[in-house]
Amino acid sequence: MASQVWGGVMMRLALFTDTYLPETNGVAGTLHRLSNHLNRRNIEHLLYTSQSIMEGNVEAPVSSVTNIPFFLYPECRIAFPSRISAYKQLQEFQPDLLHIATPFNMGLLGLRYALKFHLPHVLSYHTHFDRYLDSYKLRSFIPLYWKYIKWFHRTCDTTFVPSQDTMHTLQTQGIQRLKLWSRGIDCNLYSPSKRNLNIRERYQITAPLILLYVGRISPEKDIATLTATMQHLPEDIQARVHWIIVGDGPALPKMRQQAPANATFTGYLHGEELAAMYASADLFVFPSYTETFGNVVLEAMASGLPVLAANAGGVKDIVVHQRSGTLVEPGMADAFIREISLRANASDSLKKLGLEGRKLAEERSWEHIFDNLIEDYEEAIEHRHRRTKDRIHTA
Repeated sequence: MASQVWGGVMMRLALFTDTYLPETNGVAGTLHRLSNHLNRRNIEHLLYTSQSIMEGNVEAPVSSVTNIPFFLYPECRIAFPSRISAYKQLQEFQPDLLHIATPFNMGLLGLRYALKFHLPHVLSYHTHFDRYLDSYKLRSFIPLYWKYIKWFHRTCDTTFVPSQDTMHTLQTQGIQRLKLWSRGIDCNLYSPSKRNLNIRERYQITAPLILLYVGRISPEKDIATLTATMQHLPEDIQARVHWIIVGDGPALPKMRQQAPANATFTGYLHGEELAAMYASADLFVFPSYTETFGNVVLEAMASGLPVLAANAGGVKDIVVHQRSGTLVEPGMADAFIREISLRANASDSLKKLGLEGRKLAEERSWEHIFDNLIEDYEEAIEHRHRRTKDRIHTA
């Protein structure tokens, strides 16, 4: 079985992840797009993920395993792969490179195989689980988390990070060989042209402005600040807005109970339905401070929707303050309330921010981002081969 040649380098890829479509999160969506791009570039790859989330959603060969939800983040699965069967399959597939997108059991499977057979392997860091531990009042585990992450990343050829903020975080922990792997956006799917007035009728909205949140409804997204913002808007502003909350998660029951009457909860939306919701809203409100990137923020910008977000994490790489949106101090409901109050009576300002956000989003091509990633794959393979030859020559 011969490896595909990309840019002069033989390449056959094995990808390890604990989350994939149809799960609703940025990691799953990004890896699905990556798999499709590898297919377009004729790069053979084998995908290792959890059996409960496959069912015809991929075009690449899949090896699925038994799994359970991770307690902090049920969308991320803790897998229990069979090392014997996985090693046999990998020996038949003969990967040139392993891309490990999880630090959990599935990632450990890939890491151990790479070390056993001295193969090039790259890691991608997707989630600040240390900040999740903080959100769930488990701070005492944070030093153990970083000790494990540093061990897990110690041998890889490259660690890919989605934002400059994430790169800085890992650098301060002593993790080396970091490269930026940013994210793109489908500006055909997410577009101002998807604005749909029927949404107002469907959800019985009469207020002039729709304020939108999209994402998991859980502590690490700082739902507490969002709820406080919804509760404490001045009465005159409250009368002019309607909140739409798109998503699901463990904090949903409490949020429903505490939310004001002018709030609608839709659950998760996908595809054209989600695109229409973005394009039909007037302001995207996103308080999360744990994002390594912030895919939903970029989706909002591509839809021409101005963004009001916490000035933290990967969102700082996307939103240009006072140009494509507004960034405020994380965890401060008063700051969100102040900005909403200012924007509620400034429709021209909102439109201008939305137009600028759309322009910035149009610069983020998935094709360009993935082709750069493939070039980084090539470099990792070549670098590992050079190191191997040097060891042989000096032995």
